Amino acid sequence: MQSILTLIVAVLEMYKWCIIVAVVLSWLTYGNVINTQNRFVYMVGDFVYRITEPALRIFRRWIPNIGGIDVSPIALILLIWLIQLLIQEYRFAL
Repeated sequence: MQSILTLIVAVLEMYKWCIIVAVVLSWLTYGNVINTQNRFVYMVGDFVYRITEPALRIFRRWIPNIGGIDVSPIALILLIWLIQLLIQEYRFAL
């Protein structure tokens, strides 16, 4: 049971980093710092978008943009952080 919980925490940590990469990529794309015509940049951006967008879409439905700033990634990262803390608390209680 401990191994499964450790795996879940690790997967959630990787997903959290994917969200951060998606946010940074969106900023860099919006500012024309990176070229999305580059095949590698496009593939990374598309992969990160496909992974993170379904979860972020749920939060975007309920959390409006605040002055043009999307706070749904912050809410999702906080939820992941809470789930990780609960799993770790449960794991140490065993």
